[in-house]
Amino acid sequence: MLINGHWTKISEGMTGTGFIEIKAPYDGKLIGSVPEASFEDVNYAITAADTAFRETKLTPDERFEILSKTSRLLEERRDKIARTLAEEAGKPVKDARAEVSRAVQTFLTSAEEAKRIHGEVVPVEASKGSENRIAFTMRVPVGPVCAISPFNFPLNLVAHKVAPAVAAGNTVVLKPSSLTPFSAIHLGEAMMDAGLPPGHLNIIFGHGDTVGEWLLADKRFAFYTFTGSQSVGTHIRNTIGLRRSTLELGSNSATIIHNDADIEKAAQACARAAFAYAGQVCISLQRILLHRDIKGRFLDKFIPAVEKLKSGNPLDETTDVGPMITEEAAIKAEEWINEAVTKGAELLCGGKRNGSMVQPAVLTNVDKGMRVVCYEAFAPVVTVQEYSTIEEAIAIVNDSEFGLQAGIFTSDIKTAFEVARKAQVGGVMINDTSMYRVDPMPYGGVKSSGIGREGPKYAIEEMTDTKIVVFNL
Repeated sequence: MLINGHWTKISEGMTGTGFIEIKAPYDGKLIGSVPEASFEDVNYAITAADTAFRETKLTPDERFEILSKTSRLLEERRDKIARTLAEEAGKPVKDARAEVSRAVQTFLTSAEEAKRIHGEVVPVEASKGSENRIAFTMRVPVGPVCAISPFNFPLNLVAHKVAPAVAAGNTVVLKPSSLTPFSAIHLGEAMMDAGLPPGHLNIIFGHGDTVGEWLLADKRFAFYTFTGSQSVGTHIRNTIGLRRSTLELGSNSATIIHNDADIEKAAQACARAAFAYAGQVCISLQRILLHRDIKGRFLDKFIPAVEKLKSGNPLDETTDVGPMITEEAAIKAEEWINEAVTKGAELLCGGKRNGSMVQPAVLTNVDKGMRVVCYEAFAPVVTVQEYSTIEEAIAIVNDSEFGLQAGIFTSDIKTAFEVARKAQVGGVMINDTSMYRVDPMPYGGVKSSGIGREGPKYAIEEMTDTKIVVFNL
């Protein structure tokens, strides 16, 4: 664990309760273990963050230097970190390298944004009786931040929580997923080597029902940033009360393929977006909505593209689809697929399971009574539905408790704008799938997909308070 600037194991004096073993999703091989934090360890980490926030302030330039150096160190260590990520998360190594590259940019963007935090002049003198006053706003750090990150992007989603928090002038206690902790350790090492003072980043390990609950109960945290399930996000919101948070939760993202779309382009993009990282991506394409006039032509291109994807060992450079994070997750995906078929869906390809591996599955003749349609599958499965008008397609997109992102393939700008205006989601991608994201953009959803926005500039806004200063001259 990283606490108050020191990497400490239980054997070196900590009071943790034991160790958490980390096994490779692909073959179950033991990769290593991390110490499981005790209540005392958690309190020590929070105390370190709270003390550092009050006593060791970093100037914007110091934050810039530390974050930009971290970016360079991650780039230098890219291959080593990518291999760790591929082993612990089961992510194909070529995608793992891409994730490290994204984290490099997330830290660099956060470094740049550390120098751009600003307020504005407020014309209070225009109000009657305030003619002799001058006012302006300042953005100030909120305080210690609790960051809880998921398994699916164990480096870059940690970066999206930690880098903006530090850029804003806050301190952090991070609890990474117990399934994928080693990528976070690499990141912590880079930040320490970049000169981050003790206490500004603390990393502890443990399960949600123990360490997670202790973190939620501690009143010294001013802000919580979490990516994970809707149920856990709701619990966090109910537990922390009036304290602020950014919650990135569930989705079952849809992409519309209209009758004027570039079919080849859409088919290739959808094949990638539905099955990247075995569908374990928050904005993974789960629902394809096809205009009935082009359904046959699209499937003639799409199914071969899906069947061409290579499943296997994530350390193989040619692998496109690796394992699911656990065999239990794969069993759940298999059950949902079989349930849909039992209820009348047609399985066009894939769907077979072998251990933690699930073949990319495409289902048609589905309806919203099936779990693969109305809930988040988080698995290598995509459903296909037909529509006749763009209004009908938009209604299908919106017929969901989630609203993270959506896509639309069309050559008509009026159709594109209609979807952009009416889709109840946090982001609409024109001539692309729901899975498009670059790290500087505001990212987040509506409805049960969460609250708040990520992306360094927008996360910094979430993690700072606006303070008004008024001079009476």
